[in-house]
Amino acid sequence: GNSNSLFVHSAPSIASLWLMPRLRAFAQEHPEISLNLSAAHTPSDFELGQADVDIRYGIPHWPDLIVEPLFEERVLPLASPSFIREHKLTKPEQLFELPLIQSNVSVVQWPDWFLRFTDRRSPDVFAVRFDRAQMALDAAMLGLGIALESSTIAASHIAEKKLKPVFPQTMAISVKGHFVVYPVRHAKRPAVEAFVEWVHRVAAKTSS
Repeated sequence: GNSNSLFVHSAPSIASLWLMPRLRAFAQEHPEISLNLSAAHTPSDFELGQADVDIRYGIPHWPDLIVEPLFEERVLPLASPSFIREHKLTKPEQLFELPLIQSNVSVVQWPDWFLRFTDRRSPDVFAVRFDRAQMALDAAMLGLGIALESSTIAASHIAEKKLKPVFPQTMAISVKGHFVVYPVRHAKRPAVEAFVEWVHRVAAKTSS
C-alpha cells in the first residue's frame, strides 16, 4: 500500500481504553501518516499483509517476529466505590464470599491472585465471565462484582472515580502483558519506525 498508510492491529481493550485517547497526539506529531486501526483478539496475520504493526496481549510466543514489551502493568482487584463501601472490604479473604468477575483472556487470573495473597485458591464460581477487559471493567463499574484487571487499562475508570482499587498497591501482581509486534521486514518502513518510537515513548509515560 501507500508508504504513508499505516495499518495497526490491536487487542481490543488496550485499543479503546489506552491507544484511542492518545491517537490525536500521534496524528499531530505525524500528520503525513494515515493511520488505520483495527481491533480483535486474534493477532493479525503478517503473511497475509493484514497489518504493519500489532499490539498484542498475552504470553509472548511469537517466533520470527520482533516482540517489544510496552509497559509493566499492575493487576489488582477493582470495584466501584459504592461496592467497596457496602461490603466494608478490608481483607482478601472477604473476596471468597463475593461475586468475582472473570476476564477469560487475562494473563493474570483470580487463582494467581488468591494464591499470592491468601492461603487458598479462589472459588470456581464466578458471577460473570467476559472475553475482554473493557467489559469486565464496565461490569465492576455497574456493581456486578470485583474485577481483576490492570490499573493501566483501567486508568480512566479510576481517574473518574468509577472504579477504585479494593486494596493497596502492594496487593497487585506486576506483569508485562502487552507487546508491540512486527516482522523484521517492516522495521525500516518510515511509518512503522515513527509509530513504534511514539508508542514506546507514550508507554514509558504511562508506567512511570
